[in-house]
Amino acid sequence: MQKCVLVGVSSSIAAYKSVQLVSDLLKKGYDVEVMMTENATKFVTPLTFSSLTKHKTVYEMFEDDIDYDIKHISLAKKADVLIIAPATANVIAKLANGIADDFLTTTVLASKAPKIIAPAMNTNMYENEITKANLAKLKEMGFIIIEPEYGLLACKDEGKGKLANISTLIEVIESTLVKDKYLKGKKVIVTAGPTKEAIDPVRFITNHSSGKMGYAIARAAYALGAEVTLVSGEVDLDKPYGVNMVQVKSAKEMFEAMKELYADSDYVIMAAAVADYRPLEYACGKIKKNSSSLELKLTKTDDILAYLGQHKTHQKLCGFAMETDDLLENAKHKFDIKNCDLLIANDLSEEGAGFKHDTNAVYIISAQEVKKMPLMAKSDLAYLILKALYEVK
Repeated sequence: MQKCVLVGVSSSIAAYKSVQLVSDLLKKGYDVEVMMTENATKFVTPLTFSSLTKHKTVYEMFEDDIDYDIKHISLAKKADVLIIAPATANVIAKLANGIADDFLTTTVLASKAPKIIAPAMNTNMYENEITKANLAKLKEMGFIIIEPEYGLLACKDEGKGKLANISTLIEVIESTLVKDKYLKGKKVIVTAGPTKEAIDPVRFITNHSSGKMGYAIARAAYALGAEVTLVSGEVDLDKPYGVNMVQVKSAKEMFEAMKELYADSDYVIMAAAVADYRPLEYACGKIKKNSSSLELKLTKTDDILAYLGQHKTHQKLCGFAMETDDLLENAKHKFDIKNCDLLIANDLSEEGAGFKHDTNAVYIISAQEVKKMPLMAKSDLAYLILKALYEVK
């Protein structure tokens, strides 16, 4: 069933960003309704939103063309999630104190849907003790607060007050829409991305991993209620919302991080593409191009997955395998010798699967079965992997 996202827009210069938010939500297949404060219509016209959503954008409490339903009540009931973006200090103050004197605030008070507040305002207003107290009050009442970002504001001040990135807003919306929080109270560690093994100060050995699968799993685990730590190599991806980050470069750094975190974890998903070898010796200065060939001696890196499998107590452990030949045979062998509870075998033979793609096709291997998953979005696959690991006996 199509989910309804109710977007409230208040009178901040950041209101223009709400247009992109609505557009992106519609592209994802959501039914989007928009309500505005009257002052917000001075920044963006209601027609702009109506043209996108194909719904009437409401901003007046009493209109001449009254529908037979009571509009603020019908929207309040229709919404699966409600987000106010941008939320001004004024709207935040009203909601914190139960004031409902316009269409937006009245609808918020009438709605039982999860509510998200994304503040956007001048730094001094955001840091004012009154605003801080109002936000704290809303948070205590169950509102989800997305903190604004630091940057140059429209008033030319520099500081915290910019509306959070659209991708962050959507991430929080989608996380809020996940109702089954079966990982609540659990600690999940996910590794992602490549490792880089230095040859000299300017060169290194690495692989093609983009980190997309691991980051998708971290986001899904957070949406399912877990406390998530993401141990990541260097990637060109945004930090997942609400996730603790541990940045590493080499396989050794990732190994040290995992040894420190492992004992306190419940679920571990090793989605990183960890280098199997590193240079035996590191050249402190740049190696000069003095000959037609260069010989590098490599030595094995620590086998992180094997170490975790050997030291497993209560944890559920998921490994990943990527092969170009005999995928299932090699993956099953890895599952056994690494003492995994689950192993994900990436099928590189299928177009659109593997490194750098937003989609993947895999086999999910457990002690009970081998299940082939068709090509799908990594964001969808992430939930299936976590569910399969959760259900392992």
